[in-house]
Amino acid sequence: MGLLPIKKVYGYITRIRKGKVEILVFRHSNPKAGIQIPKGTVESKESTYHAVIREVKEETGLKDFKVNNLIAEDYWRNDDHVIHHRYFYQINISNAPDRWDYEPTGGGNEEGLTFHYFWISSKDEVELVRGHGDYLNVIFG
Repeated sequence: MGLLPIKKVYGYITRIRKGKVEILVFRHSNPKAGIQIPKGTVESKESTYHAVIREVKEETGLKDFKVNNLIAEDYWRNDDHVIHHRYFYQINISNAPDRWDYEPTGGGNEEGLTFHYFWISSKDEVELVRGHGDYLNVIFG
């Protein structure tokens, strides 16, 4: 019997800057981890909506944002062959720095890491890791 898929939430945090949509991404302090968007695992008995709010706060330090909507949901096979049930949310923010560093507060394997945040304004600007960019076209059109 197979394992149940692991529920994962992904946050496309967006802002409008000089008339263009931008998405928040980060570079890990471990260069092998690549460029990512905030994401994490849904805890037991937690809704995906509440999970994405918690993950964004833990990974970015941002507090003043609004979850706009669920833009995509799919199933994806991870490098370790575990199936992830992925939920991608668009999150709007109006007041955030252009760049900042943050040490995530979620603990676990993120303990002691620093995430280097910056904004992108097209889906081709950077290459996101392992499926993080699968729905950028929904945001950037």
